[in-house]
Amino acid sequence: MPVVREFTLPDLGEGLTGAEVVRWMVEVGEVIAVDQPVVEVETAKAVVEVPCPYGGVVTALFGEIGEEVPVGAPLVTVAVSGPGGTGAPDTAAAPAGGPGEPVERPLVGYGVAESRGSRRARVRAAAAASVPAPAPVPAPAPAAPAPVAAVVPAVVPVISPLVRRMARDHGIDLARLSGSGPDGLIMRADVQRAVDAATAAPAAAPAAATADRDAEVIPLRGLRRTIAEKLGRSHREIPAATCWVDADATELMALRAQLNRAPGPKVSVLALLARICTAALERFPELNSSVSPDGSQILRHRVVHLGFAAQSERGLVVPVVRDAHLLGTERLTTELARLTESARAGSLTPAELTGGTFTLNNYGVFGVDGSTPILNHPEAAMLGVGRITPKPWVHEGGLAVRQVTQLSFTFDHRVCDGGTAGGFLRFVADCVEQPGLLLRTL
Repeated sequence: MPVVREFTLPDLGEGLTGAEVVRWMVEVGEVIAVDQPVVEVETAKAVVEVPCPYGGVVTALFGEIGEEVPVGAPLVTVAVSGPGGTGAPDTAAAPAGGPGEPVERPLVGYGVAESRGSRRARVRAAAAASVPAPAPVPAPAPAAPAPVAAVVPAVVPVISPLVRRMARDHGIDLARLSGSGPDGLIMRADVQRAVDAATAAPAAAPAAATADRDAEVIPLRGLRRTIAEKLGRSHREIPAATCWVDADATELMALRAQLNRAPGPKVSVLALLARICTAALERFPELNSSVSPDGSQILRHRVVHLGFAAQSERGLVVPVVRDAHLLGTERLTTELARLTESARAGSLTPAELTGGTFTLNNYGVFGVDGSTPILNHPEAAMLGVGRITPKPWVHEGGLAVRQVTQLSFTFDHRVCDGGTAGGFLRFVADCVEQPGLLLRTL
């Protein structure tokens, strides 16, 4: 006798509470195998295919395209053959009803959640406990409702898809509304009141009201929302300061050309800068740190997980080179190239996008000289590098055309004073101008 198994969204990485549905890879009624990917989701700036541990017939899908599904909420239900299914671990709870009885399944974000492992109350797609084939299943007779213990709402209490669509179209955050329906259920009238309040313009500013009506509303979703939330938090919580200096990179570029005349992988400028950063952090370890969430402690990291800003088609991402302090210039070049390619292909994993302790931001690739970047929360420091371009420069007592770059250094003023930050930046600039100084750190 087939048994319906519920597969919930797993924890996809540290600190992640949910994921946005990008694309469903299966349909209701489709037969799937164990560990077959069923949905593509976006979280922590990465797009991930989520495999289902059950094999059988898909009976329901939960979550619309663009909708965020919380970790632990249902993704799919699958009718498997027998209690043991296809040999997958029995991690999902068994259906609430007995054989032949209907099993209620919720649409993500509907109803209220009970304790972990229990069922939700609202239905998106009800499936019979027995599904003989991947054909349409007649709707079963409704089961008698079972008593439900008092629970604390864990998701937005909305039943009607029309209400959700209305809120989405008008940019209304349902989590901020108080429902006027039974048990706090959010009704259409509640959303309409929020829409009216949001669009009501002050009488003293009719021009601003007109501008609002004429503006295009673009919801912050997926990657853009992740970036906005992280940068907003960094700006609110970290008292950041920036210092900068111009540096003559002529000798650094000459060293790179010399290295690339030898056999082996071509050394990138980014790899040389990364090597300089790890040497500087060894000398100024207080900058390889972060402040505890409550602000009472400084966490000084013993390893350097070096993040670097990379532009992809989906937006800005910050891949992380693990244990960068242990890598030589060639290995740094290889790892930076691999992560950059993964960023462009959109295949970075959450693990490759989290856990950084220091960030290198080469905004010079955009043809700009300087920047005052926002720190990559919760890190305490970031080195920015502008374009390397020919400029007039006083060299050995005379005016010459040299390859010059501007270096900027943004730091959390809680972890150090300006003297430490200035010392770090000056050491980096000296290594850029005289790369032979790096030999002293080997």
